[in-house]
Amino acid sequence: MLSVETYPTLVEASQAMTDRSRFLAGGTLVMRAVNYGDQSFDRIVRARQVDRDIRAESGGLRIEAGATMADVLASRDAALLHVVAARIGGPAVRNMATVGGNLFAPNPYGEFTTALLALDAQVIGVNGQATPIESFLSGRAHHRGLIAAVTVPRITEGDFRFLKVTRIKPKGVAIMTLAAHLRRGDTRLAFGNMGPTPLRAKSAERALNNATLDERGIAQALEVCCQDLQPGDDALASTWYRREVAPVHLKRLLLNGGRR
Repeated sequence: MLSVETYPTLVEASQAMTDRSRFLAGGTLVMRAVNYGDQSFDRIVRARQVDRDIRAESGGLRIEAGATMADVLASRDAALLHVVAARIGGPAVRNMATVGGNLFAPNPYGEFTTALLALDAQVIGVNGQATPIESFLSGRAHHRGLIAAVTVPRITEGDFRFLKVTRIKPKGVAIMTLAAHLRRGDTRLAFGNMGPTPLRAKSAERALNNATLDERGIAQALEVCCQDLQPGDDALASTWYRREVAPVHLKRLLLNGGRR
């Protein structure tokens, strides 16, 4: 039988988490699991105090885990991420879906996390410890505690690009998601729905470092873009299809920012 426990603070809620628990913030994924009869958990844990603040700091941007996609869209400090938050669901979903929850979202969700991976974000635990997002994602399946916030380094807006590939416009689930931080000599390129978690395409990153963003300059990156990815089959697309179209969409992202 499913039980619901509410704690005063996020720290106390984190201490109560077990392998059979799920934390309820916005509930867009947890309540879907409940409605579909997910038997992998029997406890829902909540916290009365969940911070939703978004603020610029000296090193960049801090987004508290309870901030929703609507909060991101309403924040001038988070303008860089408006293009990402706007592509997540419709208004009802954006009003509830949280940044912290998106870090744990399974395929075909997790668009915001893909962007955070490209931006070299840090994941902040309730104990204040910062973990690079790539390390967090590699151990996500075994992560038990809760997340307090994420921090994003200061980024020049023109250096960031994002593309969500979906069969249904404007709010269908993603076949794949691409995000890039195109800083000369230090490019970061992330794909969502091309592995068990969002993954970096490191071979393509190396090919793009110091390359010109024209057809000749990006040719090598397109050729190797799937080398570090692990696309799978699902109801949306096959492994073969994802591998075939990934270079096409990467080309769109690099040459015109993902616009058709």
